Amino acid sequence: MNAVKGPDSKEERIERMVTQYQLPLLRMCILYLHDEELAKDAVQETFIRAYRSLDKFRAESSEKTWLTRIAINCCKNVYRTGWFRHINRSVTLDQLSDRPSPEDPEDDEITTEIMNLPLKLREVALLCWLQGMTYEEAAGALGISRQAVGSRLNRARRKLRFALEGSDDHDPA
Repeated sequence: MNAVKGPDSKEERIERMVTQYQLPLLRMCILYLHDEELAKDAVQETFIRAYRSLDKFRAESSEKTWLTRIAINCCKNVYRTGWFRHINRSVTLDQLSDRPSPEDPEDDEITTEIMNLPLKLREVALLCWLQGMTYEEAAGALGISRQAVGSRLNRARRKLRFALEGSDDHDPA
């Protein structure tokens, strides 16, 4: 006998989330992992974990923040695997799925420099600048304070300014 599905069944909710968030999460994971296939695996694992935990989701944050946190954890799990250090993870900007052509060639250079930032700075840059999250959403996704997000973004800005302009006020942090 088939189970009766309500108007907002678990399957319908996860299908809606996949439709709405799959591409932004994939882009973030590609930039995070520097490998498209690993990123696809991470996104798939994100939605599997979300499906399993959907009943526990208390909506204390937005779905986007919740899914982003799961995706970041999946990416971190990939980093922890021993074989990850032995594969070629070089991804060019042209390999990003459904990537619109940049309006300005400078955009490619900026995105490349964001990908070269240290992990903690790259995380907040990806979430705030490329995913359009607020400081609060990024803080929730990363499990850090709003002030830490602001501080990391300021450091990321300084590093990007140095990389793009060769500014003298470079902070090695």
